Amino acid sequence: MNHLEPASQSRQQQIFTVTRLNSAVRMILEQDLGLVWLTGELSNLAMPSSGHWYFSLKDMSAQVRCAMFKGNNRRVPFRPQDGMQVLVQARVSLYEPRGDYQLIIESMQPAGDGMLALRFEELKRRLGAEGLFDEGRKRPLPREPRAVGLVTSATGAALHDMLTVLRRRAPDLPVFIYPTQVQGSAATAQIVSAILLANRRAEVDVLIVGRGGGSLEDLWCFNEEAVARAIAGSAIPVVSAVGHEVDVTISDFAADLRAPTPSAAAELVAPDRSARAQRLVHLRQRLSQAMSRHQVAVRHGFALLQKRLDHQDPKRRLEQQSQRLDELDRRLQQHLRDRLHQGERRLASLAMRLQARSPEKLLAIGKRRHQLAEERLHALIAKRQDLAHHRLAMLGARLDGISPLATLGRGYAIVRTPSGEVIRRASQVNAGQTLITTLAEGALRVRVDEVDNR
Repeated sequence: MNHLEPASQSRQQQIFTVTRLNSAVRMILEQDLGLVWLTGELSNLAMPSSGHWYFSLKDMSAQVRCAMFKGNNRRVPFRPQDGMQVLVQARVSLYEPRGDYQLIIESMQPAGDGMLALRFEELKRRLGAEGLFDEGRKRPLPREPRAVGLVTSATGAALHDMLTVLRRRAPDLPVFIYPTQVQGSAATAQIVSAILLANRRAEVDVLIVGRGGGSLEDLWCFNEEAVARAIAGSAIPVVSAVGHEVDVTISDFAADLRAPTPSAAAELVAPDRSARAQRLVHLRQRLSQAMSRHQVAVRHGFALLQKRLDHQDPKRRLEQQSQRLDELDRRLQQHLRDRLHQGERRLASLAMRLQARSPEKLLAIGKRRHQLAEERLHALIAKRQDLAHHRLAMLGARLDGISPLATLGRGYAIVRTPSGEVIRRASQVNAGQTLITTLAEGALRVRVDEVDNR
């Protein structure tokens, strides 16, 4: 008995209730997957009075149920509609009462800029995994450069700003301009070609690659993989100076140094009269980068702590109960509508049956049947009369065919004795005998003068 007890206890430990199983699966999904980004088409969007949103996200071959509670959907700046393409950030979860896998949406934005942001994050992650952004690959800028190269638009305001700063800080410093487009479909190839040209000529000690501010789409050529690889592969140290201070591009991560603006980049590469000030600028840049990395690490730790707190937060169970309440309300409304439709259909059926058994309708049907029977009777009588007339005519014709009157009409006569005997042979008559001859019209009494038996 002692040997069997541990096995029995082990089997009992593996027995789950449905509630416990669903709760365990939900915890696994939320802990392991965390927040995910995905894009898709909205469908089956429902906005009940509770303020929560329920919908499905689908693509060409699959779909997933989603819930966005009112605390999050209040921050959505547009009105979602069925068929709209969106980009969402969500945590994977499980709706325990029904055992349905679902997404809890934290944020939503229209596809477009959102898709560019998603491409940005994916390329940043992939190139970062390759080590393209490692700090160990980045080179310090020369303190006393012999010449500076500018890869930018020849007609842009950024070029004017950089030239102004360079003339002010180092009037004798040679500047080489490698003109290129900085916006549009052709800009990527031109920027890459300009960087390669500067490396082939080897006439500058540092390169500034950049342009002025703009939208995410305007700056997108600096988020292309080809530009990032050209910057990372440059033998000349590169300073990325794209847009304003708030603008961040893939080129910033691939470059040896990021400048918040083109003017700031010119200040960083131009030797100052005071080496100490230059050193302070460099130290400040390093401090900013260290603080950024520290902030990223702190945010990551905070996110982990927040995730652990969320798993213990009663808000999750409250959200589940709220969603359950919305579902029960929807089912109740649907049940009431179904019962109402059933009553309406039954009432319509009874009305049709009552109308079918109405005395007026039955009387009309009887009259119609009587009328049809009378018409058929008249038709039958007329048909019978026609048949009788036809038969009478045929019998009359047959009678006429065998009637002696017809024979008499052709010039023949019937000869009889006064007693009515029909004379067929001459031997029946004697000379001087009186006979009666019947013609077609009238009769003759004749006397036989002579009998010829031949």
